[in-house]
Amino acid sequence: MPRDAYQEDLRTLRADVVAFGERVSAQFDDALHAIETDDAALATDVIEGDEAINERYLELEGDCIDLIALQQPVASDLRFVTASFKIITELERVGDLATNLSAYVHSVDGSHYPDVSLLDVGRLAGEMVDEALDAYESKDPDLAAAVVERDDELDGLCERVAETVIRDLVQTTETFDEDELTSLLTEVNVLLLTLRDIERVGDHAVNIAARSFYMATNRTTLLY
Repeated sequence: MPRDAYQEDLRTLRADVVAFGERVSAQFDDALHAIETDDAALATDVIEGDEAINERYLELEGDCIDLIALQQPVASDLRFVTASFKIITELERVGDLATNLSAYVHSVDGSHYPDVSLLDVGRLAGEMVDEALDAYESKDPDLAAAVVERDDELDGLCERVAETVIRDLVQTTETFDEDELTSLLTEVNVLLLTLRDIERVGDHAVNIAARSFYMATNRTTLLY
């Protein structure tokens, strides 16, 4: 393949990975909105959209494999292609977590904890994904490192929200009858599962940032 065509394939791969990330990020945002507004129809749209995410992931995976097998890239090009391969896997998993979050909308009515909003937690995780993608697109190691540093902030926020839910559960359970208690425990379980999945989105953002940092610098030590 002529050099110009090869470089164009690399540019196309970068643009396609970014577009895939934006699509996944939009799915995650929709899932958060569905939770916040108790919008079952929007949640269903996210769940049904996961198949298209999976199909696009497989297409991009094939593009990465073809570039490695046919062009045998070396040095920075090889780091870029392998980082892209890993990053689309992280993004596909974020799409899976968006599907999980949307499924929770159908599982609970939100009546017991109307003042507990998961939107701030979810927005932070979503910002981390978007910033990690920006680091990948711009080959910016400083931005990638900044995403990694934000993970402690997300973990702390998730922990504080979980502690609030558990503390309120302990303080209020004795005022409920058996049916009310069953409903309450179901809602608490869903809230904690939601926090867990949002935290995992942040973990995938960190992985994307780590791959982007390595791609740009050929170093990993500043990340840990």
